[in-house]
Amino acid sequence: MRLRGLLVLSLLVALAIVPAALTASGPELRGTSGPGFTITLQDAAGALLSKLDPGTYALTVRDLSTEHNFHLYGPGVEQATSVEAVETVTWTVALREGRYTYVCDLHPSQMVKELVVGNPPATTPPPAPVPVLPKLLATIGPKSAISLRSAGGTLLRRVKAGTYSIVVRDRSKLHNFHLVGKGVNRKSSLAATGTVTWKVKLSAGTLRFFSDRAPKTVKGSVLVV
Repeated sequence: MRLRGLLVLSLLVALAIVPAALTASGPELRGTSGPGFTITLQDAAGALLSKLDPGTYALTVRDLSTEHNFHLYGPGVEQATSVEAVETVTWTVALREGRYTYVCDLHPSQMVKELVVGNPPATTPPPAPVPVLPKLLATIGPKSAISLRSAGGTLLRRVKAGTYSIVVRDRSKLHNFHLVGKGVNRKSSLAATGTVTWKVKLSAGTLRFFSDRAPKTVKGSVLVV
């Protein structure tokens, strides 16, 4: 009887252990989100992680706030806790070579980190954005009308010094648009019509524009400040 009792007890212990062992697979990882604006990923010893070897891991996540969540995504993985609940979950995640992100979906600029798995190729930073130059509109014609306007169409009396994109609309075969100022001397053709764009750096002083055919009557000026 004593032997039978020991066998039954051993069987019960084994049955209690097996389901727990099947709930997660692989080395242990620990993730946390909250309660403040913190999000972390650690190994079983508590060391913060930024790099791991590829493999299958048991990731236990403690989501400690109803204002945050823990979202892990990357090659072959997409797991997230609920924003509305405080919960602890365990996921089995198969991490392969690549770059993974863990983030709070409600605060993606404040609570976000990268996990590098294996040795993926270095990422190429995106090219720097090309600065958009402020635009001015220069017009000559029809007939003898000449003007220099803002991008919104307002006639200019003064303009800030700086670099501009000037769209020149030459609508006259009789006149042209000639722009002269400190370090500036650009003109369209007298004989042709069309639209051209100049990149021009304007310095402080008087900026004059006129027609070479009638510089004393078809003219204007702007103060660069």
